[in-house]
Formats: sequence, C-alpha cells, structure tokens
Amino acid sequence: MAAELSTSINIKEPRWDQSTFVGRAKHFFTVTDPRNVLLTNEQLAHAHKIITDYRQGVVSPGLTEDELWRAKYVFDSAFHPDTGEKMILIGRMSAQVPMNMTITGCMMTFYKTTPAVVLWQWINQSFNAIVNYTNRSGDAPITVNQLGTAYVSATTGAVATALGLNALTKHVSPLIGRFVPFAAVAAANCINIPLMRQRELQHGIPITDENDNRLGESTKAAQQAISQVVVSRILMASPGMAIPPFLMNHLEKKAFLKVVNDPLTRASLYPPRSSSMSVSRLEPELQEKIRAKHPGVERVYFNKGL
Repeated sequence: MAAELSTSINIKEPRWDQSTFVGRAKHFFTVTDPRNVLLTNEQLAHAHKIITDYRQGVVSPGLTEDELWRAKYVFDSAFHPDTGEKMILIGRMSAQVPMNMTITGCMMTFYKTTPAVVLWQWINQSFNAIVNYTNRSGDAPITVNQLGTAYVSATTGAVATALGLNALTKHVSPLIGRFVPFAAVAAANCINIPLMRQRELQHGIPITDENDNRLGESTKAAQQAISQVVVSRILMASPGMAIPPFLMNHLEKKAFLKVVNDPLTRASLYPPRSSSMSVSRLEPELQEKIRAKHPGVERVYFNKGL
C-alpha cells in the first residue's frame, strides 16, 4: 500500500527552481498553459478542494505529488492569490497567449486607417483593463469610478499615441509605421496599470515576512510592484511586436502575410508574482512598527500582481 503523501511540500512556491532558466521556463509554460481555459467548474472546484485541504494538513486519499502540483497550478490559474475569488476567464494567465496573439496580430495588420487603429486599440485596452483588474495585487476592492477612469484614460492614451505616430510616419518607410502599435501599447501600459491599481498606490499592498505572516500594508511596496509590472508588460510585448514588423514588411511585398508571434518567448519573459524589498526602504512609520514587533525581519515580501 502506497504511503500517504507528505504534508511538508511547499506549494506556495513554484515547483521548479526559479534560479535557473529551465526552472523558470517550466513554471511559465505551466502558468500560461492555454488548456486551463477549457477546464470546467467541477475541475476547478476539485483542484480548489485539494489545495485548500492540503494547506490545512489534510491529504486527499491516494493523492500523488504530481497530482498535487497539477492541482496547485490549476488552482493558481483560476483563483486570485489574495482575495481567493475566481478570476474573470479572459483575464487569467492561461488566456494570455491566445488572446494576445489574436489582438497583437490584428493591431499590426490593421494599422493604416483611423477606424482600424481606434477599433483595435480600444479592443486591446479593454482586454488590458480586464487583465490588470483580474491580476491586481492585494485584497482591497477597487471602485467602479476608479475602474472607469483607468479604462477611459488608457484607451484615450493608446488611441492618441497611435494616431499621432501614424500621422508622423505617413511620409517615412512603411516599416517604421509597423512599430506604431508597439509604441501605443507601451504608452498605454504606462497609463493603464498605475490607474487600474491606483488604490494600491494610495493605501498600500499587504507585505509579509518570509513565513507569510502579514506585517502591514506599504505604498512603497506598491510603487515597486507596479513599476516592475509596467516594465515587464512592455518587455513581454516586445518580442511579438518588435520582431514581426521586419518579417511582415518582407512578406507583404511578396503578397503573402503571416502573423508571427512567439508564445514561448512571452512565457519566458513573464515574471513571477512574488517580489521583495528591504525593510529600510519602507515608509518610516511602517519600519518602526516592524522593528518593534518583529526585530529579526530585514526583508518583506509581497504579491506584485502580473
């Protein structure tokens, strides 16, 4: 008879060593696996029960380590790490590859006319608003007004950037024009993400010690988290939007067009959720509180979102 699975497996961390490229790649492939979009509510509920029970020291009968890790990644793909709520389907990481490939391909193909630019930038920012809300950090709610402000501002910024650059590139090489969508996406990320997560900047995000004990909320941690996400989103978009223009420009001359996108590169660029910072970089009052109650803590950890 097989021995019962140990309850000491750390499922709070990725299964593979994140200090190596191979370990990060395996983790990102699993996190962004598009097949998770097709999972039923029953399958999600089953994974939720396995993980919830395991965290409480209860092991499902006959559960293997592989099944535990599979349930962990299914659970992580559908439920928010801070609120525990089931995430919006197209905002989940498992939807990123098919959604981004489709939208990016259309933005880079239909960029020459004003209606096309407006339509696809609006679609892209609508999708980004859902993703940013779904993958926000912390467990505090965001108001409808905040959501609306972020959505309208990001969409306006992206469309204005795209139309402005299109006007400037009308008399230059068509190749330059193909980079307009990337510039618009980069500008919109700089607007959309901070606005969508403005409550975190105002009130802070939860910080913990290395044992996951909550120490308080920090606006400094929120600033670092959001800036990291903005940069990573732009880097994530660059392989799929900075390389294809050369290929598409060449193929279009041959009356043949193929949208090129590399989901493998996207996956390998995406950063993990957790981040950390030194206690000395936190707000002065929070530093005092932590040093008074937890004198041995030198570094804090937080979920920066995706």
